[in-house]
Amino acid sequence: MSASVGIGDLSALADVASKARPVHVICLGLSALDQVWRVDRPFAGGSEKIRALAYGTLGGGMAANASVAVARLGASVAFWGRAGNDAAGHEMKAAFAAEGVDVENFRLFPDGRSSVSGIIVDSSGERQIVNFRGLYPESADWLPVEIVARASSVLADPRWVEGAATLFREARSRGIPTVLDGDMAEPDVFERLLPLTDHAIFSEPALTAFAGSAQDESLAALARFGCRVLAVTRGEGGVSWYGNGRLHRQAAYAVDVVDTTGAGDVFHGAYALAIGAGLEVRAAMAFSAATAAMKCRHAGGRNGIPDINECLAFMRTKP
Repeated sequence: MSASVGIGDLSALADVASKARPVHVICLGLSALDQVWRVDRPFAGGSEKIRALAYGTLGGGMAANASVAVARLGASVAFWGRAGNDAAGHEMKAAFAAEGVDVENFRLFPDGRSSVSGIIVDSSGERQIVNFRGLYPESADWLPVEIVARASSVLADPRWVEGAATLFREARSRGIPTVLDGDMAEPDVFERLLPLTDHAIFSEPALTAFAGSAQDESLAALARFGCRVLAVTRGEGGVSWYGNGRLHRQAAYAVDVVDTTGAGDVFHGAYALAIGAGLEVRAAMAFSAATAAMKCRHAGGRNGIPDINECLAFMRTKP
């Protein structure tokens, strides 16, 4: 069990907020346009019709949401990814730009189709997601890998394997930390990316699918890939991680949950920023857990993401 984290352990983040410590994060992977319906209850199964209480359209995707989290928290961030040259692609690109995310390498392919998700959120804040992953070339030979040298850390999700491998290889060659958002993917994806990963943070379903179990012991079993940190986020159960030959845990921060959509993505973005700022792992985990918890108090995958000072103030109120 990890020791508690003091605010002094997080002082580097205040320097990020004041711009005294420049941090630049590159996030690569999925950007999707989320169509969100809020309902009283989830589907019970079978054929049925439910009336929506509210509806909205907003940008989503794991690495995409992570990039917005980095920007909201106050660091410099670029999103590298793919979409179609269609209405959804242009809407996503405009949303990134409005958040201050660098989209020079978010490419809209003329013959591509953007990724679109349908999300149903019930009154307890839990959600169901159906995603069309989009259609675009897999090749990553157009990525400007030479500018990875400017990054403090890099993050990728598993949806663009060629892009993630290209980014991680370049970052590794330069000693820049690599963070993998371990969401659901085929085993061969993880077999390829984990040897290039410094910090792998899985969801419980993804860890179960890949390692056969989401128990803490599964993290230790994955140490064969050579990652510095192997972690699993557990929602209200906090986060567990294996590092330096030991298992550690960070409790979740208690909040009134309105919507968990995007909470894991926000966690990953906050973690990549914290590692890029030079925080120790236990401090980065605590900061990321707090940031994700604050997001859950608001509806929508990107609503409620705090800035660094808001997050630090929130953490001061917690034991």
